[in-house]
Amino acid sequence: MAKDGDNGWKEYVWNPRTREFLGRTASSWGLILLFYLVFYIFLAGMFCLTMYVMLQTLDDHKPKWQDRLSTPGMVIRPKGDEYYEIKYSTLNTESWDMYAQTLEKFLSPYNNTAQVEKNNECKPDAYFQQEDSGEVKNNPKRSCQFNRTILEDCSGITDRHYGYRDGKPCIIIKLNRVIGMLPGKDGQAPFVTCGPKKEDTEKIGELQYFPPNGTFNLMYYPYYGKKAQVNYSQPLVAVKFLNITTNEDVNIECRINANNIPTGSERDKWAGRVSFKLRINTI
Repeated sequence: MAKDGDNGWKEYVWNPRTREFLGRTASSWGLILLFYLVFYIFLAGMFCLTMYVMLQTLDDHKPKWQDRLSTPGMVIRPKGDEYYEIKYSTLNTESWDMYAQTLEKFLSPYNNTAQVEKNNECKPDAYFQQEDSGEVKNNPKRSCQFNRTILEDCSGITDRHYGYRDGKPCIIIKLNRVIGMLPGKDGQAPFVTCGPKKEDTEKIGELQYFPPNGTFNLMYYPYYGKKAQVNYSQPLVAVKFLNITTNEDVNIECRINANNIPTGSERDKWAGRVSFKLRINTI
């Protein structure tokens, strides 16, 4: 009985009398393989055709759909640790030198020589719009110069320590890039204001903004995207803390102000503002 069972199994795998493999002849297996080959070639062709048609609707320089917040995010440099805490001692050079080096590295693309070489000197206080002419794309688009000298005392040119050595540190603020955004309207440029949290009202002291009033000039907008505007230099605002309370934590919040940009949103309560902690030890 066992021998008959073994023969039956062996004949199912290969039957020499009918020349069948696993119950099918060579021609039957050939037809099945041919069917699946044609079927999968058809599926691959449909996929490639669908992708090709879809790609024809896209623009290499601008996203077709843009699910963006109505309010751009803000970031600071240096940002300190992951909790946005900047802490150092004026008596310990190593504790603040890393912040100065971070700012120097961050501002190096804003050197006047680099900006003159790759960007244009634009008319201030007006949007620098560069529209396409129908199907003719106006690419690459030009960008306006933002020279680090605009940041004056926080440019690192007259003070390579950015005020950290003297207990008068500089913080640099920038808005996240949003394609096509036109911040401000009726000629009013967006500007930054910084202030203490409620518990630290008496600690923040006097602030100085560069450019004056902490303004993001309109000529840096709109932004057209990384591919269309390869040399774009984001505008910056520097805040210098002149006499902040030392040896204590000071909680600070900076926000963008514009007549067409709401602060915060239901999707992101921190949109348009950034909070950080600053502590300067002198003892």
